[in-house]
Amino acid sequence: MIDPLARVRGPHIAIGTITPSANVVVERVTSAVLADFPDVSGHFSRTEVVGSADAYTDDYDWISMLRAAELLAHALPACICWNGSKGGSIGFDADRVLCARITELTGIAATTSTLAIDATLRATNAHRLALVTPYRPGYAARIPPVFAAAGYAIVAEAHAGVADNLAYAAIPDADIEAMVRSVAATQPDAIITYCTNFPAAHLVDALERELGVAVYDSVTAGVWGALRLADQPTAAGRRWGSLFDLAIPLR
Repeated sequence: MIDPLARVRGPHIAIGTITPSANVVVERVTSAVLADFPDVSGHFSRTEVVGSADAYTDDYDWISMLRAAELLAHALPACICWNGSKGGSIGFDADRVLCARITELTGIAATTSTLAIDATLRATNAHRLALVTPYRPGYAARIPPVFAAAGYAIVAEAHAGVADNLAYAAIPDADIEAMVRSVAATQPDAIITYCTNFPAAHLVDALERELGVAVYDSVTAGVWGALRLADQPTAAGRRWGSLFDLAIPLR
């Protein structure tokens, strides 16, 4: 185990993360994963996403998002990651535009959780996907057409039916595990726990070994994507699931 005090000083690589304001999972998971990467430190900025309503249903709040990126850029991170899953409901291209605008503004390479998942699925030839989310049916229904437009088929879904963004983080482990097991019965190429305030990351490794199918958590995908974009080998994080054994360049 790495002594946390040893991480305070010495050479390091910074990765910057933008997280939704009501999210309490991204920072926890990022810090936990980076405990296995002593040369990398995580730094965070927030953009407003709270409650059950979204004032920007079909796009990003560009002023808030770019300001969050600009503030992160003051710390000179190697990359900036939007560790949020909204791209799954408004389109992967929206995330590509977001990354381009962040880089244009800051000069720093950028990625998102959704784009990291997309890179992984393409590299592993996974096309038949199962989704597990905390969402209500209405919002969850927006996601399969977006994945279909990117060339994927959603063959199974399980949703917790929760409306409030903060409440996503309180869904019990047993409920998440049950949803993952239920969609695994359809034998998808991969299962995605899709929402970055969904506390599934710590369950992934055991579920993969139990079910014999790749399980990609959106939060850890964001961290993995940031590490890859910062040119960091990721195998040290393999206890967070098979994702970290993949050395896929993102640029």
